[in-house]
Amino acid sequence: MDYQLAIENAPDAVPGGTGILLLHPSTGETDRIDTDFLKTDTDRFLVISTRTTAREVKQKLDHYDVDEEQAEILDTLSIERGYSRRSTDDVHYVSSPADLEGVLEVTRDFLERTEGKRRISLDSITEMAYYADEGRVRDVVTELLDLLDEHEAVGLFHLSKGVHDEEQVEQFLGPFDAIVDLDRDGNVDSDFDRL
Repeated sequence: MDYQLAIENAPDAVPGGTGILLLHPSTGETDRIDTDFLKTDTDRFLVISTRTTAREVKQKLDHYDVDEEQAEILDTLSIERGYSRRSTDDVHYVSSPADLEGVLEVTRDFLERTEGKRRISLDSITEMAYYADEGRVRDVVTELLDLLDEHEAVGLFHLSKGVHDEEQVEQFLGPFDAIVDLDRDGNVDSDFDRL
């Protein structure tokens, strides 16, 4: 199963199981790339948000005209910030971005009970690494990529290159099939040679 992509300077489509790493400056405007990725050729998608609350994710989806009927959101921040939240059919909560097992569990459940073309957006690896051990975050990212492969889904994972040193960035690059690199001026470069 192939998925169409709406990413500048990238192939028109990628096979199911593809994991894409979006490298961006810490002040980079990633919303356009993220929402174009989510709304193209998709039946269901899961936004794993470690940077904003579910309410803010919904505002972003609405602003960029993404069909919320297809969306599920995993909010890792609200409980950490002291808001009491109950999960619904389309919004899930874990205690904090450091709850890596919880993130894995919600993602696995989403992929096991949905069908068709599924996409995952994780925004962002950088925030997870701020809250949890970086080595463990790398392991969980690899496990998430394995789930994409197993269920023929595709994923876009955000990493802020201004926050990590070169060696850390290289370590995170390792398991990904493709890299999309956004610069400060909004230019996009990509490397899909690993596919």
